[in-house]
Amino acid sequence: MRLRKVEGATDLINSHPEYIVNNIDNSTIDIKKYFDNEHPIHVELGMGKGQFIYTLAKQNPDINYIGVEMFDSVIVRALEKLIEEPLPNVLLVRTDASFLPQIFDIRFDRLYLNFSDPWPKERHAKRRLTNRRFLKLYKQFLTSNGEVHFKTDNRDLFDYSVEEVQEFGMEVTYLSYDLHQEDNDGNIMTEFEERYSKKGNKINKLIARFEEDQHG
Repeated sequence: MRLRKVEGATDLINSHPEYIVNNIDNSTIDIKKYFDNEHPIHVELGMGKGQFIYTLAKQNPDINYIGVEMFDSVIVRALEKLIEEPLPNVLLVRTDASFLPQIFDIRFDRLYLNFSDPWPKERHAKRRLTNRRFLKLYKQFLTSNGEVHFKTDNRDLFDYSVEEVQEFGMEVTYLSYDLHQEDNDGNIMTEFEERYSKKGNKINKLIARFEEDQHG
């Protein structure tokens, strides 16, 4: 998908370091500088315009949230939400997911992957965020009881993801092939989820966690 450039996005991002880290040099981020508490930390990769994580943060003030997105033109929309209505338990980070283990020196309790790019061609499989290459990265910054929450309307990607996490040795604790037909009162919809569900697409969700001995 081709992204439309948003004029002034970079300037707005750079002018609000209290809400967003423009981590273009992939340097280590001192989380305690932003979250002066011991609350659990949940991370969303590819957060898009921020509707999901922003809603979660409003509903759960005792949990800290980090939204990660690499594109200025997308993450700036989430930043605009924070500028309009600041939340002390949200931090935005502009960076590539591949660098997360080196820029964070703490472990997180939960990782959200929502409607990730399916990269449908087989030769691009390693780019999928549920590929075992990325699962190895997640293992480095999740706690021993940390969970990966994954949602998509793409059935091929979902089937691939279920197989990947199982072959990697993760425990699948929740699996749904039609989330909106189940009791999902706690479900927070993303912008894509709203759009695709209105079209009649079934929403798939899995929750998986690493086995404790995988963390050594």
